[in-house]
Parts: sequence; C-alpha cells; structure tokens
Amino acid sequence: MAELAPAHGARVGFVSLPDRPFPLPALAGPATLRRAARGAAGQGGPQPAVLVLDSIAAACLGPWLAARRPQVPLVGSLHQPPGGIDHGPARQALQARLDRLAWRRARLLLAASQALAERLVAEGFPAGRVRVLPPGRDVAAAPASPPPDLRAGRRAGLLCVAGWVARKGILPLLEATARLPGDLATLHLAGDDRAETRYAARVRARLARPDLAGRVVVHGPLARERVAALYQAADVFVLPSFREPYGTVWGEAMAAGLPVVGWRAGNLPHLAEHGREGLLVPPGDVGALAAALTRLARDPPLRLRMGVAARARAATRPTWDQTAARFFAALREAAHSGPP
Repeated sequence: MAELAPAHGARVGFVSLPDRPFPLPALAGPATLRRAARGAAGQGGPQPAVLVLDSIAAACLGPWLAARRPQVPLVGSLHQPPGGIDHGPARQALQARLDRLAWRRARLLLAASQALAERLVAEGFPAGRVRVLPPGRDVAAAPASPPPDLRAGRRAGLLCVAGWVARKGILPLLEATARLPGDLATLHLAGDDRAETRYAARVRARLARPDLAGRVVVHGPLARERVAALYQAADVFVLPSFREPYGTVWGEAMAAGLPVVGWRAGNLPHLAEHGREGLLVPPGDVGALAAALTRLARDPPLRLRMGVAARARAATRPTWDQTAARFFAALREAAHSGPP
C-alpha cells in the first residue's frame, strides 16, 4: 500500500512499537501514539489525516486508546481476528480483549476477508463500520527466463507457499505427500522455514525420513519474482491451512491458473468451490488430502479445467492497485466523517 500510495495521491508513514515480548510493547503505547499523531508534522510536514492501526499492534495500543480518544481519526487494518491466530489460549484471550478496546475507537474496520468481517459483526461491531478489503490477487511478474522444472521427472509439480507455522499444515502435507506413489509428484515448499522454531524442527525431522527422500524441495524465503516463477511452473497449489483469515497465496495461485487444494477451513471455502476451482477436504484428514493430490496429479485435463475456472474466478477479485484505490478512498472517508 505504501508503494502504491503516491499513485493515489497519498503518503504513508510508519511508526513502530518496540520489538519486545508481548505485552511489554504496550508500555510504549503513549509515546507511540504521540509520534503517530505528529507524523510528518514532526519533520515540518503536514499532520496526518488518518491513523491506520495494523491488527498485529492493536492490543498494545488498546488500553491507551480506550483511555483517550486519538487526536486523528483511527482506521483498523485487520488481517487477523481479535486475539490473533498463532498464540496459545491465555495470550489469545488477553489479546482479544485488548484488541477490542482499540477497535471500538475506530471509525472504520477494514477486514481482509468476508469471513473476518462476519466475525467482527458477530462480535458486536456495527456492520456499517466494517468493510471487506481483500489483498490483491496479482504477484510480481515472473522473470523472462524459462520457468523451472518442478516435476523433476515425476507426473506433477506441487507447490506450497507458506511460512512454517503449525496452522499452515506443513506436517500433514508432508504426511500426505509420503502416501503418494513415488513417481507421481514432487512437492516444492517456498516460504519462511524459520518462522516458528520448534515447529520448523519437527518439519525438518519429518523431511529427513527415507519415505520423502528426493520428493520434496525446500526453497526457503524467496523474492516475489521467484515466487511468481514457481506459480507459473507448478501444476497444483496446495496449502492445508487450518486457520487463514484470507489466504493471499491461494488468490495468487488461482490468478496464475492453478487448481487449489486444502482443508475446508478458514477463508478457502470463500475463495474456491470444491470440484470447480480445486479440491477441499475435511480438516485434518490426511488420507483425503493425499487422495485429492493423487487425483489431480494423475489427471492433466482435470487440472487444466480447474485451473481455467480458478483463473476466471480470481479475475473477479481486485488487483493490488484496485485494492489500494479502495483503501485510500476509505481513509479519505474516515478523515471526513464524524466520530464513531
């Protein structure tokens, strides 16, 4: 959004909380809010028209926002529900309460998906203050060089783009891959392989077992252009995420013409229809996941048909430039509206 701001007549500045264990960053809440309110005015520029609060930081500012209304209109940018999605029960419960304190001060809540917007309304936030603002479907252009061979001598190349955190379902995906015939498919994992240390260690231990030898390629974190090249070269995209407020990579894969496979969970059922743009299976059912991958790997015409449908459905969703236009229009609306 910041990169696209000038094209939409806007400017975005960033103010960060200290990088300390939760909830210690909340101690810097008052100072952070003062810096945000001054914004460019602190360097001789104009005072900001709107304060955009990311859902990752909301809990640390919630108590201070509840105690005193912010000096400029507040807009929430939510890509996770109150309480977050990657924490234990105790932190999730505390963070949810603090998040809600912040969101009650917001003039608008911009939710990344319909599923997340519905949850906010169900929790009592006025529907008129909640807007769905999905991420863009387009990824960077792939390099002009020939796409890589992801099949590696097998019948299909499977791609998963995800950080190695438990909710992304990397371990069940490896178990499903191990159940495939050895000559059927090669799985490629792209994404942060150090995102969750203990879980990453379990993933590496599973990769080291003989039944996956030579069948999985770990790419690690990649530039957007290289991820785009993987989308172009893959036959199937698979991400069995248990919880996903939106699932940007599903949208990107569909825009690249790939059928998608995953659990019938999170936001995926809002993005793809089972049997049309991909295959959705019961959460946690490794056998069903393996069967879905086997079906697509063995049936190129089915992959093509679902890929065409996926691309067509993805084309109905906004590009990043279109999302940016809606984002900055919402900020201007908030700047000129009355108090919530």
